[in-house]
Amino acid sequence: MARPYALLDVFTDKALAGNPLAVVLDAKGLSDTQMQQIAGEFNLSETVFVLPPENPAHNASVRIFTPSMELPFAGHPTVGTAVLLAENRFGAPDNDMDALVLLEEKVGLVRCAVAMQKGKATSAEFDVPRLPKPAQQLGEKDAIAAALSLEPNEITFENHKPKSWEAGLPFAFVPVANMEALNRIEPVPKYWEEAFGDIEHNNTFAYCRQTIHVNSAFHARMVYLENGLPREDAATGSAVAAFAGSIAEFDEPLDGIHTYCVEQGFKMGRPSFISLEIEIQSGKIHAHRIGGQAVILANGELLV
Repeated sequence: MARPYALLDVFTDKALAGNPLAVVLDAKGLSDTQMQQIAGEFNLSETVFVLPPENPAHNASVRIFTPSMELPFAGHPTVGTAVLLAENRFGAPDNDMDALVLLEEKVGLVRCAVAMQKGKATSAEFDVPRLPKPAQQLGEKDAIAAALSLEPNEITFENHKPKSWEAGLPFAFVPVANMEALNRIEPVPKYWEEAFGDIEHNNTFAYCRQTIHVNSAFHARMVYLENGLPREDAATGSAVAAFAGSIAEFDEPLDGIHTYCVEQGFKMGRPSFISLEIEIQSGKIHAHRIGGQAVILANGELLV
């Protein structure tokens, strides 16, 4: 059976940048094992499988796999899938067009606002279905520094401290003194669990205030271990969704709507830009949204 698929680059407005994504359309009939094997075959950070929605008022049910595990939620698969479904339905519009795409993910229903603009890469923004909350306990600063090949005095800036948050997936958030230190990060597997916890998803999002682009608020790298080997992600929307917790706790933004741009992937040669909008009420996060652009790189058929 031939199943159409697309390759996209997400959180970028140009091909061969951002975070690559595979989306398998018409995944009906594939088993869990087959989906995991196909994700391993693509060998991208995530592969999405599109299925008929449980609620006919929604656009699709989606399942998201890394090469080694299924995820309940992820940012760049959500943005990329919303852009792909909208473009497949409407094509290239003669005039600017907005669309609403409703995706059933394991974390819950995700509402995506898609903006299609003539001559520009399509963008999507989604309401994060869960507010950030503290996740696993992290190790001492010395252990965190050792796990990242840094010195302990490089693990901080201003009043920011390492802390784990989750908004669908847990991440360890590590403030780093500057971009020079951030670029020196090399994961050391033997210290990883001591620093970031003995859990399946102990991926680490290191960040600093220093940025390459003037409109960015933070520069970041997301590093992790897969099958015991160090890996890096070019753009991690689910991490930025949880990162809102650190921003709210340490920066204490005033009530109102605050917008941030997080740049990521530069060390990998895959520049990415993730937008984060946080709505603060009574000093706490009331709602937050993740957004970015995506471009379709290729279309093909999967013969499985």
